[in-house]
Amino acid sequence: MRIAITGAEGQLGSELCRRLGDEAIALDLPDFDLTDRQGVVATLLDLRPEAVVNTAAYTAVDKAEDQPELCWRVNTEGVAAVAEACRALDIPLVQISTDYVFGAGGRNQPYRETDEPSPQGVYARSKLEGEREAARWTRHFVVRTCGLYGRRGKRAAGNFVETMLRAAQSGKAIRVVGDQQCTPTYVPHLAKAVLFLLGTQRYGIYHVVNTGETTWYDFAREIFGRLGLRPPLEKITTAQYGAPAPRPSYSVLDTGKYHSLPGRPAMPPWQDALAEYLGAREMPAQEGLARRQAHLFDGTP
Repeated sequence: MRIAITGAEGQLGSELCRRLGDEAIALDLPDFDLTDRQGVVATLLDLRPEAVVNTAAYTAVDKAEDQPELCWRVNTEGVAAVAEACRALDIPLVQISTDYVFGAGGRNQPYRETDEPSPQGVYARSKLEGEREAARWTRHFVVRTCGLYGRRGKRAAGNFVETMLRAAQSGKAIRVVGDQQCTPTYVPHLAKAVLFLLGTQRYGIYHVVNTGETTWYDFAREIFGRLGLRPPLEKITTAQYGAPAPRPSYSVLDTGKYHSLPGRPAMPPWQDALAEYLGAREMPAQEGLARRQAHLFDGTP
């Protein structure tokens, strides 16, 4: 089965390509640009894959507030173009989405696929509209996930685990948001689940994350504790972090629908997933961003 992977140089896209080997058709910038609708459709029609997994997205949550048109063109209009090509080819589409489609209000129970979305901010709204564009094609999977970390792709900005470990080397206080409940997810586990879903005809929306819930602060504590590190760690609020875009205070996803499928690969608890990653990780290249240099973290790239 030849599967087109858009965003092939990101964390999830590159993991899918590694697993698929010669069956993967790797697509990414600059040759495959979701803002070029005609180009997207023409490329896919020419390649004639047997399925498409769209991992490509505009993920700069804060920049999206200043670049709403670009964010919308990638996350909504780009998905519409991919869905158009999948409809023409009569092939399945997997659209990767986000827990950010939830978050407005005082929720404290995991969200199911049937719960009404409540996106906040440009990024979250664009991803929800992208889901709706994907759903215009019958043979669609929408996979909502959260806080991905895994082997770095060429275009991946990094991940929270590696950011924490770099920050720990500085000796400075690390301030991490402690009032956002979610479930960070290990990329290889998600990749296995995506490929499993493609082998079924159980189309629809699925929540696929590692199980359990935590905050970014507690996730950081778990990272350091498992490695025997004791850097100065301070819990801060979302308000203290002061990001331009709103974040969900609670966006834990219920994986019951996915786990009810016969033969599905299980999504382990987030603690076990982290242990697996730390046991397999490679030493990261040194890099820095403004937020990292300021030692303020809320889990976003």
